[in-house]
Amino acid sequence: MELGLYTFVENMRNMTTGEVVSPEQRMANLLEEIELADQVGLDVFGIGEHHRPDFIVSSPATVLAAAAARTKSIRLTSAVTVLSSDDPVRVFQQFATVDLISHGRAEIMAGRGSFIESYPLFGYDLDQYDALFGEKLDLLLTLIKHERPVWSGKFRPSLTGQGVYPRPVQDPLPLWIAVGGTPQSVVRAGSLGIPMALAIIGGEPARFKPLIDLYREAARRAGHDPAKLPVSINSHGFIADTTDVAAELAFPAYADTMGRLGKERGWGPYTRAQFDASRSRNGADFIGDPQVVIDKILLQHEIFGNQRSLLQFSVGAMPHKAMLRAIELYGTVVAPAVRKALQPAARAAE
Repeated sequence: MELGLYTFVENMRNMTTGEVVSPEQRMANLLEEIELADQVGLDVFGIGEHHRPDFIVSSPATVLAAAAARTKSIRLTSAVTVLSSDDPVRVFQQFATVDLISHGRAEIMAGRGSFIESYPLFGYDLDQYDALFGEKLDLLLTLIKHERPVWSGKFRPSLTGQGVYPRPVQDPLPLWIAVGGTPQSVVRAGSLGIPMALAIIGGEPARFKPLIDLYREAARRAGHDPAKLPVSINSHGFIADTTDVAAELAFPAYADTMGRLGKERGWGPYTRAQFDASRSRNGADFIGDPQVVIDKILLQHEIFGNQRSLLQFSVGAMPHKAMLRAIELYGTVVAPAVRKALQPAARAAE
């Protein structure tokens, strides 16, 4: 089981302390967080792409390159690259460059994005949302396989054997598809034989089990071995020395973030009752002391048989010192306990 973190790199007022940090300081804090995640032995760190004033990373590969120069072992991925509104050639080149800097630790997590700002920004039609992703995913897969690709499509000029450089250390450069629960996206990932990251950020996780089953069945029908296709569960969470402290730190940030998004999307106000339900044993969020988080990771592994679990600690602005402590607890307490608990299952699978 790989354990890691992902973040959208929020840049907003901290609702617990009232503090507002500059984008420059937030970026410095982020790099310190990634460096610590590497030092305490976490496996993966992901950076999201957004084009909004409340998040500061529009180019994940740039930040991951900076992180690559400051880390030694942790894998570095986007979370996600909004492939529909990007050029797959540039995406491949950027992440191949991160792979070179990191000596083979880069990954691409491609998705369609949870916000729409990038589409008008780069001149794309939202009515072509799915078609754009399908075609650009096909091109990205071609680029991963071929140094001099021959390819044609509807939304981009054809490639007729031009070389695409640099080539990465890893061959092939790892690619994951991120999905939010749409069955068609799950089937596409399975049919193509691409590892899948499933975001579970609300409701009861057990209700998502049919999607994992659908993914593996789609892979099997397409001639792929599901046992060789890892699944990641990506969720919200936060860890502190006690569960009460974790909840009191996280709730103001969650309420502010979910409340702002709710106004945009027509949701009702985010309540403490919703928050407490979501951090319960059968809820989606991993919020509590280390043992609470250990138990939930193991519970979800029983349900999904997933090979990776990524947590987003920064659902809204969190105090930097508290974030560092959460990462420390995740790497030094949670991760060793989860790995130890899963060792017998890993040996049996061998």
